[in-house]
Amino acid sequence: MSQTTRTLDLAHWQHRLDTLRATHDVPGATLAFLVDGEVHERASGVLSRATGVEATTDSVFQLGSIAKVYTAALVMQLVESGALDLDVPVVKVLPEFATVDPAATEVITPRLLLSHTSGLTCDFHIDTGRGDDAIAKYVEAAKGVAMDCPPGTAVSYSGIGYVVLGRIVEVLTGLTWDRALRERVLAPLGLAHTMTLPEEALPFRAAMGHLAGEDGTQLPAPVWDMMPRAAGPGARVLATAGDVVRYAKAHLDGGLAPDGSRILRPETVTAMRARQTDVPDKWTVSADGWGLGWTLYDWDGVPGYGHDGAATGQYAFLRVVPTEGVAVALLTNGGSSRLLYADLLRELMAELAGITMPAPFAPAARPPAVDITPWAGTYKREGVVITVGERNGTPHLTYAFVDGMVGYSPDLEMELVPLSDTVFAGAGGGASFAEDWMPVVFATLSDGTRCAYIGMRAAPKVA
Repeated sequence: MSQTTRTLDLAHWQHRLDTLRATHDVPGATLAFLVDGEVHERASGVLSRATGVEATTDSVFQLGSIAKVYTAALVMQLVESGALDLDVPVVKVLPEFATVDPAATEVITPRLLLSHTSGLTCDFHIDTGRGDDAIAKYVEAAKGVAMDCPPGTAVSYSGIGYVVLGRIVEVLTGLTWDRALRERVLAPLGLAHTMTLPEEALPFRAAMGHLAGEDGTQLPAPVWDMMPRAAGPGARVLATAGDVVRYAKAHLDGGLAPDGSRILRPETVTAMRARQTDVPDKWTVSADGWGLGWTLYDWDGVPGYGHDGAATGQYAFLRVVPTEGVAVALLTNGGSSRLLYADLLRELMAELAGITMPAPFAPAARPPAVDITPWAGTYKREGVVITVGERNGTPHLTYAFVDGMVGYSPDLEMELVPLSDTVFAGAGGGASFAEDWMPVVFATLSDGTRCAYIGMRAAPKVA
C-alpha cells in the first residue's frame, strides 16, 4: 500500500460534486472517500424534489445490489468457522433447495452462487411477506424458475443466488439474515447508519428515488421502496456513503474492526477478491471479473474491487483500490447517475490513486461494419425474450418482458451500433437507458451455446 500522504482540497471536491450533480440533473448525491486512513464525506442537492429536504452526509440511500458484498461477508464468516464449505453442494446445507434441473441442483455450490456462475437466473420477483420466514418462502417458491445456463458454464448475474446464500446464513446461524448482518457485521464495525429494513430508516434522513417524467424532468418515484423483505440478501441495505466506505475500510484493513476485533481473517479478505471468473460484458457494471462477492476491476494493470447497486430511482457505486488504501462511495437518487459517476470518479480516482478510469461506454464516431447475421435469432431467459436481427438494413434488437415479468415495462426497441464483432451499443432503449448507451454483448458459452448479455445476464439462444 502506498505510504504517500496526499494533500486534499476538500472544497474543490465539494464544488465538483455540486457542479457535476447539477450538470447531470441528479437531484441529490452523497460522496465519501477513504484516503490515508481518514474518511471524508460530502453531500449535495436534495433528498426529494417534492419536499426540498437537503441531502446531508448523514442521509441514508438504498444501496441496491451492493447488499451482495455484505451477504458475502456473512457467508465467508461461516466458511472460516468450518460451518460451511464453499465447494459442497448447496443441497447438503439446504435440502429444500431445488432448481428445474435436478442435475444442476446437485452441483450448485456456494462458490458458484457467490461468483454468479451457478446458472440461476436473476429476475424472479415475488413478495413472500414481511415475516421472519420470508427468505425461506422465497427459496421454496424459486424452485420452478428457469436456469439461464448450466452451472459453471458462464457468469450470469443472479439475484436468486444471493437470496439462497441469505437462507444458508439463516440456517447456519439460527438468525434471520437481517439480524445476522446487524450482529455479525454492522455492530462490530460501528456502522450505526446502516440498516436493512425500511422501518429502520425512519429515524434518519432518507433519500427518495427519482424517475424521468414524460418531459424528462426528474420527479419523485411513485413508491420509495419496491423490494420485498426476501430480496434483502441481494438487494436491500440502506446506508450513508460514509458507512459504505467504512465497510470497505474493514476489508482494506484485513477484516479488522475499529475496536481491534475481526469480522474476517486477512486470508479470507484476500480470497474474496481473488478472480473466480472473467466477465464478457465488461461495461454494464464496469466488471472485468468476479470474486467471491466482489466485482473485480482492472484499471490499466491496477487491480480494484467494488460493486454497483440500483433501487427505485436510486443508484450506488463503490470502488476500492487496495494498493493505495483508497475507497470511494457515491450514492445518488436519480437523473443521469452513471454519467455523474463516470465524470466525478474519473477525476477523483486520478488524484487519489493515480487511476485512469475507462470512458463511458459508447460506440466510435465511425463504427466498424459488422454483420449481425451470426447472432440473429431469439434469446430467452426467465421473464425476458430478446429478438436480434435487422430492421431497415440496420442491426436491431427487441427486448420484451414475458411470463411473470409482463407489464414490468413496455417492450424496448433499439438499434444496435457495433463496437466489434461481438459487442454492440443499444440506442433508443427507452427511459431506462436514456442517459447513455446500453451494452449488448454476444458470447459462446463453454458448452457451445450462444447467448446475449444484457444487464450482465446471459440469455441463451433458443431459435
